[in-house]
Amino acid sequence: MPYLVDGHNLIPKVPGLRLEEIDDEVQLIDLLQNYARLSRKVVEVYFDNAPPGQPRLRSYGGVTAHFVRQGQTADQAISARLKRLGSAARNWTVVSSDGQVQAAARAARARVLSSEAFAHQLLSTGDSREEPTAAERSLSEDEVDEWMKLFGLDEDNT
Repeated sequence: MPYLVDGHNLIPKVPGLRLEEIDDEVQLIDLLQNYARLSRKVVEVYFDNAPPGQPRLRSYGGVTAHFVRQGQTADQAISARLKRLGSAARNWTVVSSDGQVQAAARAARARVLSSEAFAHQLLSTGDSREEPTAAERSLSEDEVDEWMKLFGLDEDNT
């Protein structure tokens, strides 16, 4: 089931993210990318107050970020997206703790998930990360000694 996410509503619910941070949106998108990849879900995230000159739509793998310019809110953009989905909206989950966004989702028969519940889901999915690759894993002291011997190096020759 794909997700429509109220980005600025979710950020304060995710430990370590704050709306006051300059890169709060980028940090959330990074988390959402990891979530989308691991859960094999499609995620659309909406952010208010996009700066002029910035693209309104950006794709990040399984995540599409919508940057809503002044004159409209992310809440309104989510409602409009639900209307465009029509009866297919029932196949989507809307992530927000905002009452108006939740009401629009229910009216469209979409599933509703609070930002708090999704933040927990988001972080628990990140904890289930795959084993690190060989390049990411540090060698143990015994492994270093074994490589040193293999290459004919010892502590006196280094």
